[in-house]
Amino acid sequence: MKLTRQLGFRLFLGIALIVILGTSLFAFLYVNWQSDVYIKTSMNSAVNVSDVIARSTRYSMLLNRREDIYQIISTIGNEPGFEGLRIYNKKGEVTYSTDTTEMFRSVDMSAEACNACHVGDNRIISSEGKPLTRIFASSKGYRVLGVITPIRNEVACSDNACHAHGSSQTVLGILDVMVPLQAVDENVATLRTNLFLAAFGLVVVLTLFAFLFLRRTVSRPVHQLMVGTEEIVKGNLDYRIDVKRNDAIGKLANSFNDMTSELKRARQELTEWTETLEQRVEAKTEELRRAQSHMVQIEKMVSLGTLAATVAHELNNPLEGILTYSKLLRKRLLQGTPTPEVSKEMVEELTMIADETTRCGNIVKHLLLFSREKVGDFKENDLRTAVEQSLKLIDHHLQMHNISFSTDLSREPVIVHCDGHQVEEALLALEINAAEAMPHGGSLRLSAHMSADGKSAILKATDTGTGIPPEVLPHIYEPFYTTKIEGKGTGLGLSVVYGIVERHSGTITVDSAVGMGTTFTLTLPRYGPSQTGNSDASSRT
Repeated sequence: MKLTRQLGFRLFLGIALIVILGTSLFAFLYVNWQSDVYIKTSMNSAVNVSDVIARSTRYSMLLNRREDIYQIISTIGNEPGFEGLRIYNKKGEVTYSTDTTEMFRSVDMSAEACNACHVGDNRIISSEGKPLTRIFASSKGYRVLGVITPIRNEVACSDNACHAHGSSQTVLGILDVMVPLQAVDENVATLRTNLFLAAFGLVVVLTLFAFLFLRRTVSRPVHQLMVGTEEIVKGNLDYRIDVKRNDAIGKLANSFNDMTSELKRARQELTEWTETLEQRVEAKTEELRRAQSHMVQIEKMVSLGTLAATVAHELNNPLEGILTYSKLLRKRLLQGTPTPEVSKEMVEELTMIADETTRCGNIVKHLLLFSREKVGDFKENDLRTAVEQSLKLIDHHLQMHNISFSTDLSREPVIVHCDGHQVEEALLALEINAAEAMPHGGSLRLSAHMSADGKSAILKATDTGTGIPPEVLPHIYEPFYTTKIEGKGTGLGLSVVYGIVERHSGTITVDSAVGMGTTFTLTLPRYGPSQTGNSDASSRT
């Protein structure tokens, strides 16, 4: 396994990064803090020196004894630890300096050393007389701390006869004490170097300790677990991990040993099962053979029942029409000799009975054809005729239930390559289903049109019945599923319609709302199953 993928290495790397970042941050913050302490100490010392100089020269200033003032400033300014001393007058001219080359020069107010008191042409000297400090770079390459102490026009000074300054002038001059920060910067640099070296040493010690600790507590136990799993893969179920610890690693090792024992026991059981497998297989095979024979018998009975129910449903619709018209004919014959008009109607009804009888034979024929993997007599048919024929068969039934019907048929022929009798059967099933949904009367509307692209025909059957509840909709095409009371329906009507549409490679959709009615839409392709295939099938009958 690669080093970077080992758990111990990743933990060690994480701890090392945390230690490095922590010590580096501590060293950085400590150096900055110590540097601020040094600067503040130097600043306080410079302020105190400036105050001492101001107080030492005050008496001589009141007596206007300039030689004494210059002597005091010169003595202090030439002491070690001072960069220089200056005195400016109110015009910004150097009236005295420990550097004699600066005498009587005007100061550039925009220079870095003057930013503590001047910003552009604006003076910001405090009216309380507190010293101002600033840090700037000297021409010698190191930083310098400057303390500005304003020399104010006190009352004792302005009232003195030897002075020509009026009381309106608040500041007579500036005392500038400059202290080099070279030693401070060197100390800070030394501190930084020593601190970072110490931090580096601390990082090395801590990371080494972390390495040894992780090696003992994590890497070695994990390695033992890995070796154990490899032994298990090789099939050595007698291998045990010897980790005597009470922590999570120890519990994991004990669980591993328990798992190995269970695997060994399971393998022994499997071995015993394998030895008697042949006998067990023969016994189970005999049981399965008997169960299979029983299931085959049950399936035969179920298939026979399904076939009988389907045949009964398919034959029931045309037989109902035959029975209805037969009763009408008998009633008219009992009324006496029929008139020519009535005789003509009776001939049409007898023709209808003959046609429906033929359709019953076709249904049986289609069942026989289905048993030979045939789907019907497909040819070019005008679906308008199928709509009209289905309505004729159910006309009397609709009148008896007080249901009015209307049609919306295309003026142009609705030609589809289909089995006309099957389409008529599907329409008749939808019409009977609609009539049963309107027990107290209503209206039924059938339409037949070609689609806009002319590639399919669209048949619609719309009723004003009770509608289909949403929870029933997913099941309406399932065989034997019905919501009618027992004996009032077989649950095969819509499943027959669905099967006819499927055999014609079409689709069926339903749009229904409870109390609002239902619309079934049948979409049949203009060119259905191959005519060649059907003609070949017919030639084999």
